[in-house]
Amino acid sequence: MTEALIGLGVMLVISFMRVPIAISMGLVGFLGLWWMRGLNPSMASATTVVYESGFQYTLSVVPLFILMGNFVTRAGMSKELYRAGHTVVGHLRGGLAMATVLACAGFGAICGSSIATAATMVKVAYPSMSEHHYSDELAVGTIAAGGTLGILIPPSTIMVIYGIMTNTSIGKLFAAGILPGLVATVLLCLAVQYICWRDPAGGPSAERASWRERFDAFRGVWAVVALFVVVMGGIYGGVFTATEGAGIGAFGAFCFALARRALSLRALLDVLVESARTTAMLFMILVGALIFANFVNYTTMPADLKAFVTQYQIHPMTVMVAICVIYVVLGTAMEELSMILLTVPVFFPLVVGLGFDPVWFGIIIVVVVQIGLISPPVGMNMFVVKSMLPRISTATIFRGVTPFVVAEVVLLAILVAFPWISLVLPRLMKL
Repeated sequence: MTEALIGLGVMLVISFMRVPIAISMGLVGFLGLWWMRGLNPSMASATTVVYESGFQYTLSVVPLFILMGNFVTRAGMSKELYRAGHTVVGHLRGGLAMATVLACAGFGAICGSSIATAATMVKVAYPSMSEHHYSDELAVGTIAAGGTLGILIPPSTIMVIYGIMTNTSIGKLFAAGILPGLVATVLLCLAVQYICWRDPAGGPSAERASWRERFDAFRGVWAVVALFVVVMGGIYGGVFTATEGAGIGAFGAFCFALARRALSLRALLDVLVESARTTAMLFMILVGALIFANFVNYTTMPADLKAFVTQYQIHPMTVMVAICVIYVVLGTAMEELSMILLTVPVFFPLVVGLGFDPVWFGIIIVVVVQIGLISPPVGMNMFVVKSMLPRISTATIFRGVTPFVVAEVVLLAILVAFPWISLVLPRLMKL
């Protein structure tokens, strides 16, 4: 266990020196195995990880879902989703903010990226809320928090990476994210209502839409519904694998973007380059994390943690709550994906050894990442909003997301207390 703790400490020191996290994890993992087993075994382990990561069929799901999300964004489907939400709840106090949450949930169901969801909704929802004199705190807080639904409601790149790292079924993880995603959407809408109760002038109601306008708006979201039903329905029904579903989804999103005349040759090249760049970044981090995980697994740390819990007869749920607290605290100081890749090799063997379902733990991991995405000072979604709305101060964004952070913590508590919310659908599906 001592070797693993030293490795963690060295890795954090190197990271704080602004060395990319992928290189930090990979370097420490390589040197750690060299120290414990010798140069040749360490080189063989690192070479195997790089080779298998590059040629593993399952990993092809990552670039395909990223490509699907970029095509969806280019096709402008977010506008139809926001318009539909607007016609349903826009006339309520805080209705445009709740419409933003609903649009984020719908967009997340075909995108899989929190950052992309938040960035898209800044363009789609903020002008409307600003026009109706919504407070900046409510507007930017809603967008940043609603964007986190992009990684909880399937498909989700975080779920894919977790599934690959832990050999957990990606299809089951996708199924497990649906009900928690709905609960999260409700809680975020309740947070909007709380903010409007505290400051009624900050979220005034808009005009009520007619039933004809609502019908027209919902008729415009058929492409989103069709894409989600085909991809997720096929995966849940056992018709095709998650990787095949990602390929079908990417092709379907390409066809929709093409049909809407949103793809010129230049735009297509931009989508492909952006998808390749994002995929390369994720693969670099994943390779570094797997090399580091091999080092941690070779030490006695996972077994020592389990022995410690067993020796002192600590209740498994107490251990789980402690892990969640550690994650929430880490999320305020570390980039979320790096945090997950760094800690999963340490905590996953312990969690599974205590009898917890790996699918359920995967959903807990995603919710913790959600909290980190809007937790000061390094919440990525907040900086996405800040970069696109430079006139709004960072302090305003921090104040705006605070009620939503509380809502996300409540979501985490609910899912920890009631695991069946995450597990009921995976047990029913043909996976």
